[in-house]
Amino acid sequence: MNKTYINAVSIRSALGNTVETIDGIFEKNTLLKSHSSLVPEKTVCIGKFNSDKNFEELLLESVNEVLESSELKDFSNTLLLVGSSVGGMATGEKVFFQESQYKNINISKHVIEVIASTLDKKYSFYATRSFSTACTSSANALKVAKELISLGAYDNILIVGADEICLTTIFGFSSLGILSDELCTPFQKDRKGMNVAEGIGVLLVQNKKYENSIELLGAGTSSDAYHIANPDPTAQGATTAMQNALDDASLNGVDINYINAHGTGTQANDAIEAKAINSIFSNSTYISSTKANTGHTLGASGAIEAIICIEVIKRGLIPPQIKCDLNEADLSIVGSAKKIDIKFAMSNSFAFGGNNTSLVFGVCDEN
Repeated sequence: MNKTYINAVSIRSALGNTVETIDGIFEKNTLLKSHSSLVPEKTVCIGKFNSDKNFEELLLESVNEVLESSELKDFSNTLLLVGSSVGGMATGEKVFFQESQYKNINISKHVIEVIASTLDKKYSFYATRSFSTACTSSANALKVAKELISLGAYDNILIVGADEICLTTIFGFSSLGILSDELCTPFQKDRKGMNVAEGIGVLLVQNKKYENSIELLGAGTSSDAYHIANPDPTAQGATTAMQNALDDASLNGVDINYINAHGTGTQANDAIEAKAINSIFSNSTYISSTKANTGHTLGASGAIEAIICIEVIKRGLIPPQIKCDLNEADLSIVGSAKKIDIKFAMSNSFAFGGNNTSLVFGVCDEN
C-alpha cells in the first residue's frame, strides 16, 4: 500500500492569498464584515475575497501556484478531484438578477462540474471528478485521493475545494436562522451562528515523499442521515467519523496534538462536536476553530482547513481561536498561539444530511 503525501498547497480566502491566510490565522486576524443590505431586515456577517480579481482568476492563480511549487511540468498525468457546494451557481445567479429571468442561464456554467471543466480546459488533466456533499465536499475528495494513492491507481492527484459566495447561499442559511450578524464565536455560550464565506483550497497529493512532505495518515467518514440540516443529538455520526479516521491512521485519541474543529458557531453543531470530541480525546488535545478568520467556506472548507493542519504541524504552532473566553464546552480551546511539538493533527468537516468526514495528518516517518 502506497503512503499519501501532501507536497504543495495554496489558499485564496477572505484573508487573502496563502501566506496572508495562514499568517493571519496564527495572528488572530479576520476580514469578515457585517452587511445590512444583503438580506431584508437582517444584518449578516460574511467573508468575501479581498481582491479585484474574479473567482475564475483566483482559482487559476491558486492552482498555478501549486503547479509552480511542485516538481511537475504539467498536470497531464494528474487526476483532478474538485469539492464544491455551489459550483457555478453564482454565475447563473448573476444572469438571473441582470435579466430577471432564467432563459439565458447557461446550465453548463451553473453546475458543480463547471470548476473541474474550467481547470481542465486550462491544464488538461488526465481525468477529472467532482464531489458535492455540502460542507464535506473537499474533505471527501481528500479521502478518495488517499484511497486511490494507496491502491496505486494514480501517482498524482490535485485536490481543489472551491466555493464562490452567492445570494442563494446567503438566503438559504439565513432562512435556517443560523447566520450571525457579527463575527462567529464557536463553542462560546453567547454564539449566534455562522459566517458564510467564499474560499479556494488546493493540495497536491502524491505517492512521493519530499523534504517538506506531510502525510495524510487517516480518513474517516460516517453518514448518520439523522436530519437534513441538524446533526444527530447523540453525536454518534461525528464520533464515528473521528474514530474511523484514527483507526485508519492506526492512532488513538491521545496521539492527536491538535484538532481543527468544524466549529461553525451554531448552537447545534458546536454542542454535538464538543460532545463527540470529549468522548474520544483528553484535555491534552488542543482545539480551535478558524472559521472566525476565514468564514465557513462550505465545500472549500475541508481543503482549506486541511492546509491549516499541515501548517500547524510544520510550524509546531497551535492557531488561536479569536474568541474563547466564554467557552461552555469542556474543550482545551486555545486563545493564544501555542508553540508545542506537534506530530499529529485532525481536521473535522461535518455537513448537512449527517455526512461527516475527519482527516488525520502527521509528520512523515524517517523510512
